[in-house]
Amino acid sequence: MTLMSHRNRQNTPTIAEPVRRIEAGSWTIELLPGAAYSVRYVATQSAIGFAFDSQRGLHAIGTDRVRPFDAMPNGLAFVPVGCDVLSESPMGGEYLRVIRTKGGALAGDRPFNNRIDPQAILLAQRMRSALLQPKWDDDWETWALALAERAAVQDVPVHRGSITDSRMRRLDEFIDAGLNGPLDVLSMAHLLELSEGYFTRAFKQATGKSPHSYLIDRRLARARAMICDGKTALSQVALACGFNSQAHLASAFKQRLGVSPAQLRKSTCHSASTGKQHPS
Repeated sequence: MTLMSHRNRQNTPTIAEPVRRIEAGSWTIELLPGAAYSVRYVATQSAIGFAFDSQRGLHAIGTDRVRPFDAMPNGLAFVPVGCDVLSESPMGGEYLRVIRTKGGALAGDRPFNNRIDPQAILLAQRMRSALLQPKWDDDWETWALALAERAAVQDVPVHRGSITDSRMRRLDEFIDAGLNGPLDVLSMAHLLELSEGYFTRAFKQATGKSPHSYLIDRRLARARAMICDGKTALSQVALACGFNSQAHLASAFKQRLGVSPAQLRKSTCHSASTGKQHPS
């Protein structure tokens, strides 16, 4: 998890995507790219977070005790007004942040993270697509309010089951080391010494997505990190990230992100060259 300010994120040479931001009525919505960060602040506004990627580091949320944290992919998070936040990660992960900037504070006085909520997952994915490729009819206030309603649900248990933090770390390392090859769900299950069927069910319960879907997301994350270097052809990006062809890469981009690799490269490179934080 963690809710963070883009101003505290540490840029790395491999991450070229800008922070994307929308101001809509009483809301500010930000899409923070996967990057190392270090932040410490007291929350002056209620904020909702959504971790698209798994990430690890140290944090102290609402306490003075700093502990290691492991954020699961698709984890919903909430930080109330007045909460002390300290968080840092050497890698970070793509993160959606929704802040109530006007009006009353959002419901809830307890911070949480790693909540898997199917409706929140769909909302966050829709908002990410809209931030990557804005359209005139994007309904930001409705989406933000709906996500706030999901965050306001009380006392939702966190089901991790067999996908423990250590197993998730092993899985991420295994996937990242073999992304340019033919990874499959069976090999992921064998790594964790689980049957394929049991692993698939446990992973879906812990993350809200199938292992195959997660594998595609990891491939896309690496592809996005390569896209704006201005040197690597999209066909080479596709092969380096384990896609069969450039067409396969483009299909996955459009289906999951709502934008083509070429469109993302154009908007990202333009933002990087002009210093803008948002492509629109």
